[in-house]
Amino acid sequence: MADSPAPHPIGSSLERDGRWLVVALALWALVAYLALPMLWKRHEKRHPALDNAPHVTLTGSLIPGDPLNLSIVGSQQDLVAAMTAAHWDLADSLNLRHSLHIIESTLLHRAYETAPVSNLFLFGRREDLAFEKPFGPDPSKRHHVRFWKAPTLDEQGRPLWFGAVTFDRSVGFSHTTGQITHHIAPDIDTERDALLSELQAAGKVDIVTWENDFQPQAEGHNGGGDPWHTDRRLPVITLKSAP
Repeated sequence: MADSPAPHPIGSSLERDGRWLVVALALWALVAYLALPMLWKRHEKRHPALDNAPHVTLTGSLIPGDPLNLSIVGSQQDLVAAMTAAHWDLADSLNLRHSLHIIESTLLHRAYETAPVSNLFLFGRREDLAFEKPFGPDPSKRHHVRFWKAPTLDEQGRPLWFGAVTFDRSVGFSHTTGQITHHIAPDIDTERDALLSELQAAGKVDIVTWENDFQPQAEGHNGGGDPWHTDRRLPVITLKSAP
């Protein structure tokens, strides 16, 4: 009569299962308490340019201008590619020819999608880049944003761009200087959130963190005397690298 197979030793099976359990727990602890926190720390580490960052721009007359309400981490190529993908137009430079063009377009209600914006100053210089999105038949109403490149890079060599995005609701006379200017809508958070959503919809955003209480005040006036208000939060938008 053939010998029956020896019974499987219960003790060795439990020992083997116990070893697998220890390995699984070790892997979980490694991922949960080391790998993932390090990954998030890499993404969310505060950019050094945010330390002692400015809060508002200045006009050419050194009057406080539009407040800063967003920031972007990425190269200039990344920024231009992201804004273009979100259907914003790079604004023309401010010179006599373009100034006459915007006056003509406004008076005759003609489109001028790349109309220039007035200069505002940060870090002792005017904006590095400006973009706009038309609203209506002429440049009297438009969404627009100015960007300044901060002088400090992060540990990965990436710059940070401070931005001031607002909505031009009309053309009129400045309440402070009497000069002809655009008047902005007071709710600057709506413009900030809309631009962020457009960049996300275009697939250009890697990660977003928020700086709470960035603005020292929840309301104020810009260089043209227009009121503005905000929840004081600054989004730090890290872009995906452009090919």
